[in-house]
Amino acid sequence: MRNKKKLLIKQLDQKLEAFKNAEMVLVPQKGWIHTIRTSLNMTMSQLGTKLKLTKGAIQKIEEREVTGQITINKLKDVGKALDMNFVYGFVPLEGTIDKLVDLKAEKLAKKIVLRTNQNMKLEGQGINAEKIKESISDLANEIKREMRKSLWD
Repeated sequence: MRNKKKLLIKQLDQKLEAFKNAEMVLVPQKGWIHTIRTSLNMTMSQLGTKLKLTKGAIQKIEEREVTGQITINKLKDVGKALDMNFVYGFVPLEGTIDKLVDLKAEKLAKKIVLRTNQNMKLEGQGINAEKIKESISDLANEIKREMRKSLWD
């Protein structure tokens, strides 16, 4: 991976590190807005007043949050009205962006090497399993170093 890309990925992994524990938090069944509002003993009308919205509009907001149809801007507005910061982020399934790139590079390299080896076998020039493994590793390192766009196909 080129040094600049490598540095950017390292910095991104450091920023996303803060979100790792957030994925463990379960979203309340009725959504965060409803749960926080009711825990604070705040009525829909009171939250509506803070947002200059009707009680019905607050009900719609709470419903939209539960169904995933609410906008980030609306969540920020509600957070502000509740004297809270709204935050969001992403947590890489593989732990880090760097690990994600490693896995994608290896998968792509394996596909390329195995396809090439299959063609070579048809011509009587196939290579053994150890050489295939080495070729996959070498190609994966090259793909990662170059950060090929084909990683994401």
